[in-house]
Amino acid sequence: MKKLVNILLCALPVLLLLGISCSAREAGRESSTDTADEAAELRVGAERFDRYLPLLEGRRVALFSNHTGMLPDGRHTLDALLDSGVNVTTIFSPEHGFRGTADAGEHVKGGTDPKTGIPIASLYDGSGRREPAPEVMDSFDVLVVDIQDVGLRFYTYYCTMLDLINACASASEPKQVVILDRPNPNGMTVDGPILDMKYQSGVGRLPIPTVHGLTLGELALMARGEGWLRNGVQPDIEVVPCEGYTHSTRYSLPVSPSPNLRTMRAIYLYPSMCYFEATPVSLGRGTDAPFEVYGHPSIAFDSLHVVTFTPESRPGAKTPPRMGEECHGRDLRGLDEDSIIAGGINLEYLIDAYRSVSPEVRARFFTTFFEKLMGRGDIRGMIETGMSPEEIKASWAADVEAFRKQRKPYLLYPDSGSRN
Repeated sequence: MKKLVNILLCALPVLLLLGISCSAREAGRESSTDTADEAAELRVGAERFDRYLPLLEGRRVALFSNHTGMLPDGRHTLDALLDSGVNVTTIFSPEHGFRGTADAGEHVKGGTDPKTGIPIASLYDGSGRREPAPEVMDSFDVLVVDIQDVGLRFYTYYCTMLDLINACASASEPKQVVILDRPNPNGMTVDGPILDMKYQSGVGRLPIPTVHGLTLGELALMARGEGWLRNGVQPDIEVVPCEGYTHSTRYSLPVSPSPNLRTMRAIYLYPSMCYFEATPVSLGRGTDAPFEVYGHPSIAFDSLHVVTFTPESRPGAKTPPRMGEECHGRDLRGLDEDSIIAGGINLEYLIDAYRSVSPEVRARFFTTFFEKLMGRGDIRGMIETGMSPEEIKASWAADVEAFRKQRKPYLLYPDSGSRN
């Protein structure tokens, strides 16, 4: 019989990223190419009031943001704008809502911000409408974007930003877009297959690699410059760049960007772990270690699969996959962050799970969502026929090199050679 060793996931307390770094200025950690002084001088775009407040004077402003739009003094960018006398008439909220507490994919209704009384227009309300209603577009003159992205093609914040930019460019009276840029925590990496646009969806909007290495400001400029916006529109985009940031900066987020990305290790593992969303395997939603463990009830408990966990309903994961089922798998919390970053996308975990589940589960392992996340239609077959992670990774290497050259004109920050 299998000897079960129950390693409780709650043994490692999860530190909220708010506790990891009390301010964005202090959050940039020294890396091999950044000195401590350079890291200490990092300023996000929202701190550079002299650069953007003149653009907003006398204009009606809409703000696209959520709980990540924080300043080092603890104020939300919304409050800072109001304190500066800016006329904010509309708030746009993305997936997870304005307060960032809703589950992944959960429909979030609009409403009114209780603190300020400003209307909130949800862009993730389940209506199927990607862009705001015309009457909402008529309520402002300029759109301000201040939200923390994690630099991945399937993370939906950039998709919502692009929808808003399309709407601003196509409005009867076009709106200027002002992007208060923030560092990309995965900005040192470029890796993964380029999205085949026949798999375009809400988790993939542009022909870019899974890990694109761009900030939101750079990505918006590239989308405009490459003609990727709707009908090739050329919107008025003003990017307020960060200070003291490069693409080799190790930036620890001061606030968790979404409910299940609670640690920097989870953010670094996310490019490799998100594919489990299209399989029957749990990636730890409903536990204390989402995106840092994976498992399934049919995986044998052995020398490799030594963690046991049972997903349960909790805030941010109301109905997690495999809820109430005891899962066996691997614990990745002991991995060194530098090695995770250096490895880029690592399909070892996905392939291990595919080979370790029971034959019955393996026969229906992938859903059609897998192609949307992966961005290509041939990777599933590569896994099923036994190709190694290294062999699969080699299949997109040339595309990554071509993308690096393609994105170069749009870089706002020094790039000393992104890894993959």
